[in-house]
Amino acid sequence: MEGRREREESGTRRGTMATQAVKVRNEEGQGGSGPLPGAGLLLPVKTKWLELRRFLHEVRVETRQVTWPSVDDVRSTTAVVIVTVFFFGVFLFLVDYGFSHVVQWILGFFKA
Repeated sequence: MEGRREREESGTRRGTMATQAVKVRNEEGQGGSGPLPGAGLLLPVKTKWLELRRFLHEVRVETRQVTWPSVDDVRSTTAVVIVTVFFFGVFLFLVDYGFSHVVQWILGFFKA
């Protein structure tokens, strides 16, 4: 009977010691009081570093999923953009030139 009681008591002690060990490990993992004073100050830096690594990994994964245009597509759309810019540049130049002459004529008409 006594052997059984001793085993039960030692099991209870062992159980509380295991619980205390888990608590200590959890406190250390959460940046609690560690072996070095001020060790918890590095936790925000480590967290930011891990966030940056995760972000860059996600960027790389998303970049691989992008459907990139072919060389012919890039050339054709570039040509369309250049022609369109040239056309609107000439159009706006002519509209500005016409408005400036109309305004000059109106100002000259009322000046006299």
